[in-house]
Amino acid sequence: MFLCRVVSNTLPLSRRLFCSIGSHDISKAISELNQEMESVFGEPPPSSLSSSIDNQSMAQDVKFSTEEMDGKESSAGLTHIGSKGEAQMVDVSHKDISKRVAIARGKVILGREVFDLVSANQMGKGDVLGVAKLAGICGAKQTSNLIPLCHNINLTHVRVDLALNPHDFSVEIEGEAASDGKTGVEMEALTAVTVAGLTVYDMCKAASKYIQITDIRLEHKTGGKSGDWSRDK
Repeated sequence: MFLCRVVSNTLPLSRRLFCSIGSHDISKAISELNQEMESVFGEPPPSSLSSSIDNQSMAQDVKFSTEEMDGKESSAGLTHIGSKGEAQMVDVSHKDISKRVAIARGKVILGREVFDLVSANQMGKGDVLGVAKLAGICGAKQTSNLIPLCHNINLTHVRVDLALNPHDFSVEIEGEAASDGKTGVEMEALTAVTVAGLTVYDMCKAASKYIQITDIRLEHKTGGKSGDWSRDK
């Protein structure tokens, strides 16, 4: 009892420190506590006390960090993450079959010189837009082979359109994919646009190394549990 009263009366600062500081300052607080204990009793406290406090603090930090991470993952709804944090392919067997459509867009900035060559169909490899259109369609059908966790979807329709834009000397690309199935076709539409853009680059790279593939994004999707979505809404 006497020891408790002595510590209580002589170490009010330490109690205030532990009540007000965060875990990142715990080492400093422990050091100050050791100094106070040494001034009162003539020797520092046993090292096991400091180790015990440090271990408890570290355990609490890990616990809080884990809880925060779990909360973020839960709110984000990442379906490709398993219970142990491993990558997984989503089981869609319980989902309803519905008509699903997705539209994506992108752009290839050519520069004026290359743009003029493409417009005049004078590129050495031939018809840039025609070849890129076919490549985009083939790319959509190969999506599950390119993206590891994508499902192999039976596509009912794929459309890829390319148009020259003289205002910024670019090729604008739009890709559409459709399916009657249990999972969406957003990745198929995005892959169609991406492969078409890469093909434009390949067809034109001999004329310029400054060509840029940019602004690839999903514009619209319908069907499925999440319903319809549009970028402009």
